[in-house]
Amino acid sequence: MKLAKLVYEHTKNFPSDERFGLVPQMRRAAVSIPSNIAEGFNRHSTKEYKQFLSVALGSVGELETQYLLAESLEYMDVSRLPELAEELDAVSRMLRALIAKLDVRIAS
Repeated sequence: MKLAKLVYEHTKNFPSDERFGLVPQMRRAAVSIPSNIAEGFNRHSTKEYKQFLSVALGSVGELETQYLLAESLEYMDVSRLPELAEELDAVSRMLRALIAKLDVRIAS
């Protein structure tokens, strides 16, 4: 949720011609991450949960690519770039660790 909030904050000052381009793409990817985690958690099996976590991890990769593009286009406040990069990295690491833990559980 923190990452999604950061993305909304970072994208609100993008150029107006991006309001139908990069802004909604980044926001959808950011919202997709906690949404898929929550949906997977409420499924009936560990296998389904793992699948939704994998989708969330894919959205992290998508958002990271969009973030790099926005950075190269100089749409983002340079002083806040490390904050978003760190949060993306943290979420990615947490998801990978949880997926690995569930892999062990499924194998047991």
